Amino acid sequence: MKIYEFRRAPNPRRVQMFLVEKNIDIEYVQVNVRNGENRESEYLAINPKSGVPALQLDNGNVISESMAICRYFDAIQPEPFIFGNSPEERGLVEMWNRKIEIEGMNPVGECLRNSSDAFKDKAVPDPRVTKQIPELAERGKMLGNRFLGDIDKKLSESKYVTGENFSMADINLYVFLDFASWIKVIPNDEHQNLLKWKELVSKRESAKVFES
Repeated sequence: MKIYEFRRAPNPRRVQMFLVEKNIDIEYVQVNVRNGENRESEYLAINPKSGVPALQLDNGNVISESMAICRYFDAIQPEPFIFGNSPEERGLVEMWNRKIEIEGMNPVGECLRNSSDAFKDKAVPDPRVTKQIPELAERGKMLGNRFLGDIDKKLSESKYVTGENFSMADINLYVFLDFASWIKVIPNDEHQNLLKWKELVSKRESAKVFES
């Protein structure tokens, strides 16, 4: 099996960090999104929506969406428990994964896709033309900054996002912070809990994927 990805994009980063935490090796195939390779027929035959990453199994089936890919590998190799060990942990991890996605990643994505010239007529991850809406970019940046304050408050209560154990929610948050920096949404002195957490996670082996 192999994963098609664009190494520096946020969704592939989630899978990269997760697989390092799981100590799972896999073949990666790079798809140059900047050059539009993900919108060419060869890749569209793998993922018609053009997004990365996409996991192609040995039987030819394809699993797209970063969280679905992580879930697939988690089902194969449950330990270490990145999605939580107990029912309560699993519920909390799922809740915070969704909150980070909806309240953080999605607004930042809207800002970038509705403001960058690189996404002109490509405001959503779909090969069909979608016009940009500047107002969504403004709102996305505002919501991204709002989320920094919300997650900082949460991290005043626990070592990691969902408690004392590192989880997929921490991976998602770490990737979010890198992605948010692309639109200048960056933690400052008002986010001391978040900055402390970021320093802690940056020391993990999985965080080294950002060095490549």
